[in-house]
Amino acid sequence: MDEGTWGRTPIEPQSVNAPLSTAAVFLTVTIAEGVDAARRAREVISDVGGLIRAVGFRDLGGHLSCNVGISADAWDRFEQSSRPRQLRRFSEIRGPVHSAVSTPGDLFFHIRAERADMCFELERLLLDRLGRDITVVDEVHGFRYFDSRDLLGFVDGTENPTGFAVSESSLIGEEDADFFGGSYVIVQKYLHDLAGWDLLTTEQQERAIGRRKADNVELDRGPDERQSHRSLNTIVDANGVEHGILRDNMPFGTPGRGEFGTYFIGYARELWVIEQMLRRMFLGEPVGQYDRILDFSTAMTGATFFVPSMVVLEALAPE
Repeated sequence: MDEGTWGRTPIEPQSVNAPLSTAAVFLTVTIAEGVDAARRAREVISDVGGLIRAVGFRDLGGHLSCNVGISADAWDRFEQSSRPRQLRRFSEIRGPVHSAVSTPGDLFFHIRAERADMCFELERLLLDRLGRDITVVDEVHGFRYFDSRDLLGFVDGTENPTGFAVSESSLIGEEDADFFGGSYVIVQKYLHDLAGWDLLTTEQQERAIGRRKADNVELDRGPDERQSHRSLNTIVDANGVEHGILRDNMPFGTPGRGEFGTYFIGYARELWVIEQMLRRMFLGEPVGQYDRILDFSTAMTGATFFVPSMVVLEALAPE
């Protein structure tokens, strides 16, 4: 959707490049067994635009949006004649110390808005429509934390692409023409050991992240220094071309339960780019020198989905 129309109408569903929001819901569900349940899921998600308009038009300044993701297993149940080329299950990564787990999920809903009540209302209506044909397996309510910082205290998302590069890095092109305008997304829920993290000095934290904490400026890495979180997440191919992704991470937490976390969500034109980032984080580069923030951040979930364009999503409606 053109940025100029965001103030005039609700944001079109499947707008991967919609503005960063102050509130979000990350909802993962599984679909019950049987043909009827799969067809009901197709019916609901193909008409998600109607629900977004019903809620979003009540306050256009709320900028409500929703992206629907479909897993490889769910796609195979949806009776389609073709399949996104790179769609596959999330594969567990067992590192020398930490692991990226793979967890269940058939459908994923990324709901964003400037108002938490709008996210709540759209989620409520979606779950009401889906009814007993789905089971919620993960639900996270995220919020913007001061100047876009995570709960570790650092600005998150600095390396997101801008301008033309947003679509170039996040949306499928003519290389898979049947699914042009779609996107691959990987999601992970991380829980933080803030007490342990806070025992580190600011300099130790900055070296682990690869940026200064106060002003967000990149730090140069010494020739013999271990790679930082930032450098491990920089993917350059054999031809020297850097490949980016679009992140829309958000903090979440419940202080009364001692729960503090970051919900990682990365959209990409090429799924292998995010997969390579995660391998470098959990295995290390070189192997063994894993991402140091994993000593304080544990991946609790991991799943891969395909976010179709609105045209493809609407075509999923059962005849």
